[in-house]
Amino acid sequence: MDEKKLLVSNIDKVHTTILGKERIKNNLELDIDDIINYIKNKIIKKESTVYKKGKNLYCEIDKIRVTINSYNYCIITCHYI
Repeated sequence: MDEKKLLVSNIDKVHTTILGKERIKNNLELDIDDIINYIKNKIIKKESTVYKKGKNLYCEIDKIRVTINSYNYCIITCHYI
């Protein structure tokens, strides 16, 4: 199974920490409360690309790179590319 199919099939496991939410909001300059659903919606878009490097999965969409731990599906950070 390729990385994108694996990530999408486990989309319900995608989560982050309280500090992770704040980091994502700051890095992406967002003023929304539901960061998790915002990122999940980015991941499942048809245009997104997902690849694995080391222990992390990377999802790129709309000039954003999302870093996700591939073992527990925790969003580590997001940055504009």
